[in-house]
Amino acid sequence: MKKITTIIVGSGPAGLAIAGRFAHLGIDDYLILESSDHFGNAWRHHYDRLHLHTVKQWSHLPHLPFPDDYPIYVPREKVVEYLEHYTKRFDIEPKYQQKVVDVSRTEDGWQVSTDSEKFIAKHVVIATGVNNIPKIPTWPGKELFKGDITHSRYYKNPEKYKNKKVLIIGMGNTGAELAYDLADHGVNVYLSVRSPISLVPRDLSGRPVQVTARQLAKLPFGLGDWLGSQIRKIYFGNLNKYGLPISKMHPAVQLRETGKTPVIDIGTIAAIKDGRIKVIQDINSFDKDSVYTKDGKNISVDSVILATGYHAALETIIPGIASFLDDNGLPKSPIASGDFSQLYFIGFDNYKLGGILGTINDDSESIVQKINSLN
Repeated sequence: MKKITTIIVGSGPAGLAIAGRFAHLGIDDYLILESSDHFGNAWRHHYDRLHLHTVKQWSHLPHLPFPDDYPIYVPREKVVEYLEHYTKRFDIEPKYQQKVVDVSRTEDGWQVSTDSEKFIAKHVVIATGVNNIPKIPTWPGKELFKGDITHSRYYKNPEKYKNKKVLIIGMGNTGAELAYDLADHGVNVYLSVRSPISLVPRDLSGRPVQVTARQLAKLPFGLGDWLGSQIRKIYFGNLNKYGLPISKMHPAVQLRETGKTPVIDIGTIAAIKDGRIKVIQDINSFDKDSVYTKDGKNISVDSVILATGYHAALETIIPGIASFLDDNGLPKSPIASGDFSQLYFIGFDNYKLGGILGTINDDSESIVQKINSLN
């Protein structure tokens, strides 16, 4: 059984951030285990029009900013290009096609088992991230539906949906953007919204709202949250008449308290207002060629895209880890303690204004410092 000081599970941006910090410090006693055949695998397969919703200066990995000529909101293909450069810069070489199936404490350390090998490590960094296993809900009559039903993970572009009626279920950032992508290409699209959403514009008067939000967060007595709410009301207007329920909780408060990311609008709301995207209520059931909403409407559709989120699914590989997870199934801290000491989690924290990549940068620093202090 192979022994190594640190094993990193996953070679997406989170795993690469840890490896980059190790390389910067001259540490090479680590191994990255990657289930696919390439690093940054998820980014290679995301939908075509995806851009970062956060500004590039706060979204890069450790020790290597995005190039100056990259746009402020970096597109998917340039994120992949950046990750290619990052691995070369820090000489990062994951071990591929190593799907981790179990991480268990032993007398010798943490035993990490893949579907073909076993390793013993002093430290294990779990970098599989929030978007791990697609959530696939069920509804009465779903099995009768003759059209195609797919999860948003597998959406690439509108091409296969031309001349079809498409229903997107779920209005998080992905659902909102896919609806806009389809509508922007003339597809007849419905968007099912189950619960009130928290909404912010990506830009305001040509200025990234992320930058403004950081400045407002510094104001005392909740003034920043109040000002942000007034700005949103003026910008979006009354959306109830379009069937779109808006959360009463301020987006920044929601993010801090629940970890639920607000919907960052890049054009979806305008498409709803002009009728290109039709908002409908939560789905109650299916039949062979249509869906029924909770308010009794029957809508004929050809295809359904489930923008219903993911399971981190940490319990499937780490026995007993449920006691260290919050109500959303995510780690309570990047650095575990007690029975799970010397386990670390990166790419799971959705509770900060900087976005997931900015949080990865921050958390990778604290994790590597902790590992170094114990070696």
